[in-house]
Amino acid sequence: MPHAASSPGSRLRSALRAPAAAPLGVLAAGVAAALYLYGTDPHEPGHALPGCPFRFATGLLCPACGGTRMVYDLMHGRYVAAWHDNAALLLAAPFALALLGRWAYEGLRGRRWDPPIGGRGATAILAGAALWAVVRNAV
Repeated sequence: MPHAASSPGSRLRSALRAPAAAPLGVLAAGVAAALYLYGTDPHEPGHALPGCPFRFATGLLCPACGGTRMVYDLMHGRYVAAWHDNAALLLAAPFALALLGRWAYEGLRGRRWDPPIGGRGATAILAGAALWAVVRNAV
C-alpha cells in the first residue's frame, strides 16, 4: 500500500511539537517585543504597553513591576535607571537568559529540556519574589 503524503496541517502540528519550537517561539516573541519597546518609552504615557494587573488591583508593586522600564533603560544604556526600576529582576535576568539559551540549545539538538529546579528551588524562587515585593513596597 503506498504511503500517503502528509498534509500541511499534520506537518505544521509536527513542527510545533518539535523540541526547538517552544524556545524559539519564546525567543522570537522576545525579540519582537524588544524591537517594539526600543522605540516606545514606558516612562512616558500614551503607549500601548500593558500595565501590571496586580498593581492595578492592589496599588502595590509586584516582584516584576518595573521590568519593562528596566529593559528599556538597559537597551538605551541607562544602567543606574535600570537598577532603580527593578534591582532584583536585573540581577535575575542573566540567569533567565542562560536558562533560555540552554532550552534553545537542547531543543535545536532535538532534545526536550526541563530545568532541574525541583521543589526546594521553586520554593526559594517564590519566597525570594515575595520578599522582594514586601521590601520594595515598604520603602
